[in-house]
Amino acid sequence: MSMQFKGKVALVTGAGSGIGRATAEAFAGQGAKVIVSDTSEKGGMETAQAINSSGGEAIFVKADVSKPSEVEALINAAIDKYGRLDCAHNNAGITGNSTKVADCSLEEWDKVMGVNLTGTFLCMKYEIPQMIKQGGGAIVNMSSTMGVVAHGNSAAYVSSKHAIIGLTRSAALAYVKDNIRINALCPGNSETPIFDNLKKNMPAVFEGLLLATPIGRFAQPTEIANAVLWLCSDAASYCNGHAMVVDGCYTIQ
Repeated sequence: MSMQFKGKVALVTGAGSGIGRATAEAFAGQGAKVIVSDTSEKGGMETAQAINSSGGEAIFVKADVSKPSEVEALINAAIDKYGRLDCAHNNAGITGNSTKVADCSLEEWDKVMGVNLTGTFLCMKYEIPQMIKQGGGAIVNMSSTMGVVAHGNSAAYVSSKHAIIGLTRSAALAYVKDNIRINALCPGNSETPIFDNLKKNMPAVFEGLLLATPIGRFAQPTEIANAVLWLCSDAASYCNGHAMVVDGCYTIQ
């Protein structure tokens, strides 16, 4: 097992389940000390406990990324505990309701944008100064295939995920000379609790998504986590401002 993150500190938001949990565990498995964050205390604690039980090191800090004070407190907690922040996977996000533009309420729009876009902005706002102070770092923001293509019934979600790519590119240009690499990841459909619920409650939609994925299956969360770790690793040292699509050929058909 590679220990390429030994001695480094990694933050993962939305780490209480799914891709976030897989990423937190992957960082820990390669030697990083991990700050696990989520709005779900139960899920976040389970992730941190699983890491600690397997010989890694993690702490859980509850935070709602749409709230500036909570994001600031999250980053402060990481620095207070470990003294630095080398890698950040700004993964927390919500899908919101399936609505067309004219049917999307302002409340729905604000809720999705607040978590997905403003949450990503706030995380970087507080992560970047620490990375500048210590001489560098790597950030991976979570976009989606819906950040590079679109779906007519997901106005707020599609808009937020497209905007995350623009935000990532702006930040990458702004801080490239500070030795901070900032990339976005655009995963396809993955076997997370969201899709478990979809399979149970909306089997026709689930099957439709599966049929639309040329590789013939959804991603395992660990496959997406592997891409996050690569983007944060020295192997990706010349990769900056990139939106990496990991989707089993979904967006190229």
